[in-house]
Amino acid sequence: MSFSMSRATLPVYPVVLQALSNVLDKGEAWAAARKVDPAVLPLTRLAPDMFALARQVQIACDTAKNGLSRLAGVEAPRYEDDESTIPELKERIVKTIAYLKTLDGGAIDAAVDRTIRFPLGPHKTAEMKGVDYLTQFVAPNFYFHTVAAYAILRANGVDVGKMDYLGAIPISISDNPKS
Repeated sequence: MSFSMSRATLPVYPVVLQALSNVLDKGEAWAAARKVDPAVLPLTRLAPDMFALARQVQIACDTAKNGLSRLAGVEAPRYEDDESTIPELKERIVKTIAYLKTLDGGAIDAAVDRTIRFPLGPHKTAEMKGVDYLTQFVAPNFYFHTVAAYAILRANGVDVGKMDYLGAIPISISDNPKS
């Protein structure tokens, strides 16, 4: 079987986003148990020059919806980037997952050799072939921002681990250690 951009994204990105939502649930429960103001976690950063948790979630959602929309050749919905609470961030994730489910896998796969134009900040535009755009730009950015959100919560003491980040990946587990 050859590489399929839609198979590498459409079933996977919703799982990762749902795992991110579940990690946010743990963050919210952690804050409530410690009587931490619920407005604090969305503003928390790993380092002073990094985006806060809320922005990491927004960018992860935008990277998935905008990147796959460009590949599918359709206009992505625009979100306001005004979420300031965990429930608002979770709602953004829900909207993003629902939108991803509407995308045509065949249209995404057809973009493998098509030139994709995309913004790089407010004043620059870049171009890449579809497969390069997905593998060298969209996927690394999507995973970077989901990991950053997870790491922010972990660094603040939220009890999350690797399996929380991986989410409900469809794996088969056996007791046979030979593999």
